[in-house]
Amino acid sequence: MGYTVEALTQALGPVAVAALHREQPLPAQRVAASSADPVLVLCRLFALGGRVRRDHLDAALPRLGAQGLLGLGLAVQVEDGLEAVCDLRPYATDHESWWVVSDRSEMVTGGPLPTDHVLGIGGASTTLASWTPRPRVERALDIGTGSGVQVLHLAGHAAYLVATDLSERAVAFARFTLALNDVAAELRTGSLLEPVAGERFDLVVSNPPFVITPRAPEVPVYEYRDGGQAGDALVAGLVRDLGEHLRPGGIAQLLANWELRAGEDWAEHVGAWFAGTGVDAWVVQREEQDVADYAETWARDGGHQPGTPGFEALYAAWLDDFAARGVERLGFGVVTVQRPATDREPWLDLMDVRGPVSAPMGPAVLAGLEARTWLAEHDDAELLGTAWQVADDVTEDRIGRPGEPDPQVIQVRQGGGLRRTVRLDTLGAGLVGACDGELTAAQLCSGLAVLTEQDTPAVEQAVLPTLRELVKDGLLR
Repeated sequence: MGYTVEALTQALGPVAVAALHREQPLPAQRVAASSADPVLVLCRLFALGGRVRRDHLDAALPRLGAQGLLGLGLAVQVEDGLEAVCDLRPYATDHESWWVVSDRSEMVTGGPLPTDHVLGIGGASTTLASWTPRPRVERALDIGTGSGVQVLHLAGHAAYLVATDLSERAVAFARFTLALNDVAAELRTGSLLEPVAGERFDLVVSNPPFVITPRAPEVPVYEYRDGGQAGDALVAGLVRDLGEHLRPGGIAQLLANWELRAGEDWAEHVGAWFAGTGVDAWVVQREEQDVADYAETWARDGGHQPGTPGFEALYAAWLDDFAARGVERLGFGVVTVQRPATDREPWLDLMDVRGPVSAPMGPAVLAGLEARTWLAEHDDAELLGTAWQVADDVTEDRIGRPGEPDPQVIQVRQGGGLRRTVRLDTLGAGLVGACDGELTAAQLCSGLAVLTEQDTPAVEQAVLPTLRELVKDGLLR
């Protein structure tokens, strides 16, 4: 049995696996303790940071053995066995399986992380991987590659890969991860887009150091999360520069944080980043945190535990910084950028979507880009002149008081993608109900005009905003 996600899940059991996802190792340690099962032996060594007997390692790795691990520098000899010097664990999608190498986590080390720590598989990396569209492309770039997780995904649909990171340690870990999985990529050391000056790509992905961290002596600057600039300036600068590194029709996908002051609208704040860039931009805000919640999250992130003097000092530094700059809350979201393939005005769409979405989201992102681009390149007459059809995953809700003949609310609900729910008026409900791909929207509006005793142009103008909204997010296709 191989050291895979499936084998590890089966060996540990659902309770231990769920606990590990909450960074609680004890249930897994109890299952794996002293076991000679090869999968649990490797889990105990590389994921749980435990000591493992040489004979167990020799049996689990018959070609490499304990001595081979020592020779490669992956483990060190301790009194009664070996201990790993890195984290090495399986990682998989529905179709592919890999191994990822990184520094050992704080769950294993039991203390604050060093500032040059290289992350393995985390929530941000899996979120980015899920949201990334995956068309087949010639050239792809990963900015801030860390341990190389995004490159593994890109290798399945990109012919030529480049990955950058400011951290030489991260580049070394990424090189090891890629070699272990037989993936070829060009790795370059440098800040953000500097290593690819003058180059353009079809697809760019980035989990940048987006954390908004105070510049205070007591606050450590972690290479994997802190960009060294005030507020959200790093991410704002990155998105402004992306267009110069995209081929016509090229796409960039990244994660971002933004800070908001009292009364400031997040869409206005983030929308200003794209002014004059000439790129299409689609931003989905997924979460907002108040300053205390944000400070707690990132003060704890480096391994400092609440209630300790170190944690309290970090917490206070974050709150002082936000207070001094008038920051009230922080947003987190997913940013999609596209360089137009034709000479036209770029479009901008900013949405607040907090609930669950499809996993993976990449196919919906790609479809959403195509729909928004179509809308940008076609006028109202062409929109009305198209025969639209309700998507297969769309259902309708009619809500009313018991005994009343007519519903008070009619809404359509999307089962996939962003899982949008759109409330419809009478005309909108009539239009959507008749969209079966046979008649154009204009023809349907003519019929609605007769039924409602209105002029056809008035009906068309009334339904156009709803029609655009339903088309852009794939409720109508």
